[in-house]
Amino acid sequence: MSMIETAERTALAAAMRQFVSREIFPNLPGWERDGQIPREVHREIAKAGLFAVGFAEDIGGDGGDTLDMVIATEAFLEAGGSSGAHAALFTHGIALPHIIASGDQDLIERFVRPALAGERVCSLGITEPDAGSDVAHLRTTAVRDGDDYVVNGAKMFITSGIRADFVTTAVRTGGPGASGISLLVIERDTPGFTVSRKLDKMGWLCSDTAELSFVDCRVPARNLVGAENGGFQLIGQVFVPERIIAAVHAYSVAQRCLDISLEYTRQRETFGKPLIARQVVQHKLVQMRQRIELSRAYTREVARRHAAGEFVAGEVCLAKNAAVETCKYVVDEAVQLHGGMGYMRESEVERHYRDTRILGIGAGATEVMTDLAAKIFGYGR
Repeated sequence: MSMIETAERTALAAAMRQFVSREIFPNLPGWERDGQIPREVHREIAKAGLFAVGFAEDIGGDGGDTLDMVIATEAFLEAGGSSGAHAALFTHGIALPHIIASGDQDLIERFVRPALAGERVCSLGITEPDAGSDVAHLRTTAVRDGDDYVVNGAKMFITSGIRADFVTTAVRTGGPGASGISLLVIERDTPGFTVSRKLDKMGWLCSDTAELSFVDCRVPARNLVGAENGGFQLIGQVFVPERIIAAVHAYSVAQRCLDISLEYTRQRETFGKPLIARQVVQHKLVQMRQRIELSRAYTREVARRHAAGEFVAGEVCLAKNAAVETCKYVVDEAVQLHGGMGYMRESEVERHYRDTRILGIGAGATEVMTDLAAKIFGYGR
């Protein structure tokens, strides 16, 4: 047993697999048609002690660190839980850390605890129609007026935005650039806050995605997260764990597709032989496994170093990009191995093919990750 795969984490993975097999996988087709996950699923997985892994127990979490989050995510996806379902169900992983890092006990009691209990759905509002990866140039403004901030602007591509009870929202409270950004928690029923539209996507069909609008939206100043104009630093702290989990998404979905392909090629016969009896198929399967194993090993090592407090912002860019390339290769080969059935909506690999295209875009586009790594490693000088 490796240093990462402890007895406790093995038990965590087993519990997650059981929950996914029982509560997630059988319901995915219906959720895909509905375009969202029922709110009660949040409560049920929270009751099972699997919802708030990586969050401290003293704020309502289930305890554990980055490595525990990695193991739980691997198990969720490798047991058949889709990437879209994970994104919709675990959006608190990107919406709450800023609030927790601020140390504001009032915000923690009002927002963090109920979210980690599965009672309130949350989302993170950073991306805008004209500001995606370029966070420092977002345009949504928040002007202080007495005990409130008056917010005007829009957010785009917001995961869980349709169902969210509150949105941790990046706003401009100061001058241009990163130094003028703050974070506000904006609640669903705040006058002036509306869900402009539900966005239709190529994949992640069970993950509701929204465009949000703020028109003279008055938000209590007590909902400010951290110091005014200190939001960019808080946002930056979440990038590394978010990108680690994105890498885990990629190689874990690839593992699921390899598992499915192994089963299919053993059962499917052509010209009197199972597909897996053919050397070209065997080589494909080995290449698929090779890439998965390498991506898993490197990402886990980066996660271990992050959990130990090391600076791994550059390494996580490599991990994410490598895992995404692994996923693209493996999922494409899985569809090919399934032949015509791989192109059918009734085939699981077809869904994975669509779902995983977002992984090279979200949590930092591949090109942005490469550029950032070059800067961190000093390759531009």
